[in-house]
Amino acid sequence: MEQIRVVELFAGVGGFRLGLEQASSCFQTVWANQWEPSMRSQFAFECYERHFGHRPEHVCQDIVTAKGNIPPHDLLVGGFPCQDYSIAKKGARGIEGKKGVLWWEINAILRTHRPRYVLLENVDRLIKSPAWQKGRDFSIILRCFYEAGYAVEWRVINAADYGEAQRRRRTFLFAFRNDTALFRKAADLICVEGLKGAHQLLLQDGFFAPIFPLYGFERKYSEGWLDEFRYLDLKDLSAAQSCHFYASGLMVNGRFYSVESIPLQFPYKPLCSVLETAPLAERYFLSAADIDHWRYLKGAKQETRHRRNGSTYFFSEGSMAFPDRSDFPARTMLTSEGSVSRSTHVVADPRTQRLRTLTPIECERLNGFPDDWTAGMPERLRYFTMGNALVVPLVKAMGKRISALAEDEQRS
Repeated sequence: MEQIRVVELFAGVGGFRLGLEQASSCFQTVWANQWEPSMRSQFAFECYERHFGHRPEHVCQDIVTAKGNIPPHDLLVGGFPCQDYSIAKKGARGIEGKKGVLWWEINAILRTHRPRYVLLENVDRLIKSPAWQKGRDFSIILRCFYEAGYAVEWRVINAADYGEAQRRRRTFLFAFRNDTALFRKAADLICVEGLKGAHQLLLQDGFFAPIFPLYGFERKYSEGWLDEFRYLDLKDLSAAQSCHFYASGLMVNGRFYSVESIPLQFPYKPLCSVLETAPLAERYFLSAADIDHWRYLKGAKQETRHRRNGSTYFFSEGSMAFPDRSDFPARTMLTSEGSVSRSTHVVADPRTQRLRTLTPIECERLNGFPDDWTAGMPERLRYFTMGNALVVPLVKAMGKRISALAEDEQRS
């Protein structure tokens, strides 16, 4: 089989590359970029090069200036920055935000190089961004792909539904060029069968269904034409319309179909399956004096709080399990994992039953990375990079699917 030349954007510590290389030896990364402008030391890039080598095609530079050096490629992948789409960030501005605008760099690369396939990952909130104009950003992204000559299938995937140890919901977007066999198949099915054909692609014959099967669909559904979502430039985004997009969807020839899907769940891995059983350093354990504060952080609250300007407001939130149940998959890891915060996991140590936080190795395991993948950087950044990372086994499954599609193309 011929090599599939890969360009990896916003590479982080290399989750996409690791998953693709585990899937098949046909994937050859010809260019990779990782740059974190807010950090003086580029620990993620150093981790990437520690595993994949010091090579001139590994670029630690702002994509805005680096994209001119991207070589021809067949597959473009990336987990483009998600902070401006995340529901976890108050006031997130979506595609207009400081990092959300990086979508336009991806769009420029699409139009310049027109790779055969594109695989992108982002938070599940992407399809509903921004909060005050739901679906606007995703409709613009779909419109960009349509104008560049692609069809798109997307799926919001919870890793735990497909056998992983973390409840991590992410939007995966697979785009395929209009001269591929998959495009012709999708266009023909929809032309002949309409909505029924779209459902067949999402449920059986599209990109995601063979590897992440669905049980069926809920009644929530939307469809429309992307001509209704024209844009001129960033100044015109306020004029774009909102639209409801759901967990599964397809866009072919400017028409989109989206439906709320029900995953065919695999047996899950519990959190306890990733916990270390060897003796651990004392810094991971909660002291008796700490437990009351952790219990407060995790507990339900209804209280008056004070703003910096002296005004007051009423704050309430529900309770969380304390400690986390280890017989179920973990909650979604955030970049703050390991800190003293409400979102940090607290578990009963399997060896001593004392309460403790997760170790960096356990966080790597939750995302499917080998142990000590991020060793060599400060511990807080090991947690941070895993909070940003994707679940590698999901990418491995998608890599196998892409290699099968490419092999079919070569035969036809």
